[in-house]
Amino acid sequence: MKHGSFYFVLGIATVLGLILGACAPTPTAAPAATSAPAATSAPAATSTTAPAATATTAPAATSAPAATATTAPAATATTAPASSGGSNLTFVLVPKNLGNPYFDAANTGAQKAAKELGVTVLYQGPTTADATAQITLLNSLIAQKVSGLAISADDADALVPTGKAAITAGIPVVTWDSNISKGGTQLFVNQADTQGIGDSQVQMALDLTGPSGGEIAILSATAQAPNQNAWIAVMKTDLAMSKYSMLKLDTIVYGNDDDTTSYNQALALMKTYPNLKVIVAPTSVGIAAAARAVKDQNMIGKIFVTGLGTPNSLRDYVKTNIIPEFALWNVPDLGYLTIYALDALATGKIKGQPGDTFTAGTLGSYTIAADGSIVLGKPLVFNKDNIDNFNY
Repeated sequence: MKHGSFYFVLGIATVLGLILGACAPTPTAAPAATSAPAATSAPAATSTTAPAATATTAPAATSAPAATATTAPAATATTAPASSGGSNLTFVLVPKNLGNPYFDAANTGAQKAAKELGVTVLYQGPTTADATAQITLLNSLIAQKVSGLAISADDADALVPTGKAAITAGIPVVTWDSNISKGGTQLFVNQADTQGIGDSQVQMALDLTGPSGGEIAILSATAQAPNQNAWIAVMKTDLAMSKYSMLKLDTIVYGNDDDTTSYNQALALMKTYPNLKVIVAPTSVGIAAAARAVKDQNMIGKIFVTGLGTPNSLRDYVKTNIIPEFALWNVPDLGYLTIYALDALATGKIKGQPGDTFTAGTLGSYTIAADGSIVLGKPLVFNKDNIDNFNY
């Protein structure tokens, strides 16, 4: 029995050992699982890939609304000027150059019209009267897709392609004060009849020389300014008439609508032509500069100045008899009429065709003539008797 018991216990122990040995792989596998970076990496790779795909997709979804949001305002801004009225319209009044009292006065009237119409009018121009600079500005405004352009051209021919580009882009183009040649504008707002302006310049020159006449010279703006050239052409025709045969035109010079250049040109005229009696300057910058030159050279009463200018800039010269008389039109009204014409074109009230009629606020009704223009009115002659009645 003792030996049997011993063998029985030994058998049991052997069986238990085998059982325990069979269970040993479990603890052995556990360390392997713990040290298996590959197994850990695999989930990591899966995890990294999944977020990456999700992240890539998510921004794409986010980008779509952003692109839509960006596009929507741009489309609205582009469409509004072409089709909407009132405060959605932004027009740009473009003078030949900034810092010019004449154009500043026109802007005063333009802003008055803007307030009445409920539109925005920006006043932007080149710093100098230069066609290239003006074209650069206009190209920028076309790219911005403004609602309309009102341009006083520095060069009638050079601005034609730019005007055409604006019209092709759906931007209405109106010229004022100085026109763009055919194809570059849809409507010209003329400050006064060209013939009347030219006639008035020659008549005032004769008034100042007296019946016996004498030598005169013309101090213009730029050689390319279409309005200046048109007026001078009329003046030359008038001077060839027997009525004005006592007047002799010495020369035509250009001050480029720059104060210093115009002043120096006036000095040169007085030095070159000692018998000069009248300087005719059909430009607001030139007439003021010439008057100052006459004053500085103590030539008051010996050489007179006349032409076109603004009352505020010439008041003292009128009262001191350097400029006994000069002509112009109501410049604020010119800016006022221009914006009303541009608004009528932009809103479809007119197409810019001869016979089209529109109402320009307090100025009343205007009809486009056969040459595609409207005329503000007749030029007004200013002198010491009436100049204090005007403030611009």
